[in-house]
Amino acid sequence: MRTRAFRLASCALLLAFAAGAALAQTIKPAQPYTVLSRDGRRSVQAATVGDQDMLRMEDLSAIFQFTVREDRANKALTVTRGGRTVVLSLDQGLASIGGRLISLAGPPVRDGAKWLVPADFVSRALGLVSDAPMEVRRWPRLILVGDVRVPRLTARVEMAGAATRLTLDVSPAVPYAVSQESRRLLIRFEADAIDTAGQVVAAQGLVEGVTAADTTTLAVALGPGFGSFKASAVALDAGSSRVLIDVMPAGAPPPPTRSGQPPLGSLGRQDAGPPPPAREPAGGIRTIVIDPGHGGDEIGARGVNGAMEKDITLDVSKRLKAVLEAKIGVRVLLTREDDRLVPLDDRAAFANNNKADLLVSIHVNASPRRDARGAEVFYLSLDGLDAETRRMTENPQGKTLPTLGGGSRDIELILWETAQARYLTESAAFAALIEEELRRAVPMSLRPIQQAAFRVLVSANMPAVLVEIGFVSNPEQEAQLTTDAYKNQVVQAILDAIVRYRSRQAGTRPDRQ
Repeated sequence: MRTRAFRLASCALLLAFAAGAALAQTIKPAQPYTVLSRDGRRSVQAATVGDQDMLRMEDLSAIFQFTVREDRANKALTVTRGGRTVVLSLDQGLASIGGRLISLAGPPVRDGAKWLVPADFVSRALGLVSDAPMEVRRWPRLILVGDVRVPRLTARVEMAGAATRLTLDVSPAVPYAVSQESRRLLIRFEADAIDTAGQVVAAQGLVEGVTAADTTTLAVALGPGFGSFKASAVALDAGSSRVLIDVMPAGAPPPPTRSGQPPLGSLGRQDAGPPPPAREPAGGIRTIVIDPGHGGDEIGARGVNGAMEKDITLDVSKRLKAVLEAKIGVRVLLTREDDRLVPLDDRAAFANNNKADLLVSIHVNASPRRDARGAEVFYLSLDGLDAETRRMTENPQGKTLPTLGGGSRDIELILWETAQARYLTESAAFAALIEEELRRAVPMSLRPIQQAAFRVLVSANMPAVLVEIGFVSNPEQEAQLTTDAYKNQVVQAILDAIVRYRSRQAGTRPDRQ
């Protein structure tokens, strides 16, 4: 009797476990994604598994012209395109290209006779074997291929005296036009599409609602007391812009034009950061640009307990900005000040346009090996890279380079340019000082200083480094990276390195061009 009862209990537990596993893999239909390229638009069926968006492999294969083969013996899917192969593990969220590993949001999932793959397979793996870069936007359900313009729009409505002001932050900046059509305003952007991230704008004052009229136009519904409107724009940092639309009631005078404001529809770039300090700091360093890695849909590395690279890098960068401004009186700009994605090329361009004297890009590392740990400092070089990597620099696509312990690091490479070459010696010296100061404060990896063709550094017209402040894939380091103490130790180390660099390099910098 006891044996039978034990067997029944065991069967019940197995059934409960199986039901739990099935529940975890429940496939729910979802709105399709649209592949947007210069050749047009095509649809990809989608589903959700847990909180992950999954795409129909069959649709992707038809659009991007690759073949898929299931390798049951090795529990893998093999994707082949143009002689290049991506191997997807069926057990883990990993892809292999040329023997190098790339992390994905999850493994493929079988749906009947078809396969679903996580949406980030497109940007993180398929983009590496394709002819054009790819980007996945979850909220507008878009896959961007090649040189298409899809600015992100953030809207808010507030009262400004008698007027109701609609503010649109546009990133990157694109030309626009505003027209009135009966009881609504139409804001048309010169873009291939617009990305509102599903934002809902609450009605207020004379603005009754803001909706998408079509793929490139916003419609602003106007209240019954509407009389007139005035539109203008100002440029923000990192190539973004702010469109201001003041909606006035009938009989109200138009608001005055702000001093120095560009004319309607003009979205030229200008520096919106704090003004330079009145005195020039010793050593000639007046402006430093801090680059918080990733942002928006690009979360970067993620720890087992949920810590995200984009959040850690932004927090550390803000702390570093505050300390630098307070301690040594320099002008400090951030390539992003909130949770949004700034394209890599725009980050270097932002530093160049603001005539930065130093560029420090802050990142958090990851490796498939849980024991990988320690900070690392990178500066730019193509020396010593293999022939395959050199070929990749001829086409701005992704690349994976080895990291400590046999893991890998996803980077993006572009054709070598001359801007950073003039500063390579100084970048190496700056990296060495940061490594020395970090070593006094936090654990370092076995290879604390490295060179790699990180795209954010290539075109920087000043000494530039990329600092990996720790491995979020290591549970112990993940916990450290979320503490104030660890972040402040990193900030203090970089501050001390900048102070040392400033004193050593005074008067030795190449002239600006």
